[in-house]
Amino acid sequence: MILTNAQIVLANEVIKGTVVINEGVITHIDHGNVSLPGAIDCHNSYLTAGMVELHTDNMEKHFTPRPGVSWPAIQAFKVHDAQMISAGITSVFDAVSVGDVIEGSERLNNLSRMVDALNESRERGLTRADHFLHLRCEVSHKDTLNNFQALLKQTPVQLVSVMDHSPGQRQFAKMEKYREYYQGKYKLSDAEMDAFITRQVDASQRYSATFRESICATCHELNIPLASHDDATLEHVEESDHFKMVIAEFPTTAEAANAAHSKGMSVLMGAPNVVRGGSHSGNIAAHELASAGVLDILSSDYYPASLLESAFSIAQLDNNDYDVPKAMNLVSLNPAKAAGLNDRGQIAVGQKADLIWSTLKEDHVHIEQVWKNGQRAF
Repeated sequence: MILTNAQIVLANEVIKGTVVINEGVITHIDHGNVSLPGAIDCHNSYLTAGMVELHTDNMEKHFTPRPGVSWPAIQAFKVHDAQMISAGITSVFDAVSVGDVIEGSERLNNLSRMVDALNESRERGLTRADHFLHLRCEVSHKDTLNNFQALLKQTPVQLVSVMDHSPGQRQFAKMEKYREYYQGKYKLSDAEMDAFITRQVDASQRYSATFRESICATCHELNIPLASHDDATLEHVEESDHFKMVIAEFPTTAEAANAAHSKGMSVLMGAPNVVRGGSHSGNIAAHELASAGVLDILSSDYYPASLLESAFSIAQLDNNDYDVPKAMNLVSLNPAKAAGLNDRGQIAVGQKADLIWSTLKEDHVHIEQVWKNGQRAF
């Protein structure tokens, strides 16, 4: 396959030219256009590497599309997969929670269903994107360690993040934001919310430190990359560095982000944060970290279509040095490297032909086509 007349976004520059693909791999990248029969004319629009998503919980909403409604697992997973590939995300780390902040939640009820559907869909060749398993370990939940250990015996795990969503720290350092979020989510009265807060603080004190230590030790033994979550202080970053975490997911302050970046951790922020202009929890905005030069990775988190949009948004801002190649690395090359995937994430000879053809239409980026391993997937 030949793609020509494209603005080809390489790791460090944009060139106008042609990309040649053979058996799913990029074999040539040439300046200039060709007029060979069968060549696909990209009409001078962007050709970028397929995106690599490290932390999305998009899958779970399809398993329970409404409260009390359990959707057939394979169908739910296929809809999730289609949504990811249509957004230009060709490699997906599906983040599933092995603990939660509330007992009997749909998230916990769907845990085994989601993991089984992911594995079965891969085995049956039902996926358009490549899918990997990311375990989100809520260390303040009493069942997290048992769930984590059980899953490791059942299925390969490619990424683990360690988090504690108890009130008064990290993502919810501001108690009013914690109350607003969980009282709205679970429809709790003031008295019920007070009891909820007491339970969460107690659970964190009981389990978090021990579970964090055990989970990280296991990941080191198995060479599974580790990510911190919602680091807010220098002490949090020192703890993450102690546990040799390679990714700092969603740091909540500039102080934590700068410290993590200086220690060699890849700072990951949410693409919805970029599109919306800030954090829904009142924490640091991703574009502020871009201005400081410490933004390394973007994740679509809960909204797949935000990922490509956010990269071009970062590139268009005046107060940072992220041009189009550097901004696209936030969603392709950098996450691929952080996760140990060396065969994708950039347009280069020998790399997987995971590609996006997109057009800028005023302030919006429109995806024309997506290829996975050289085969059109969207």
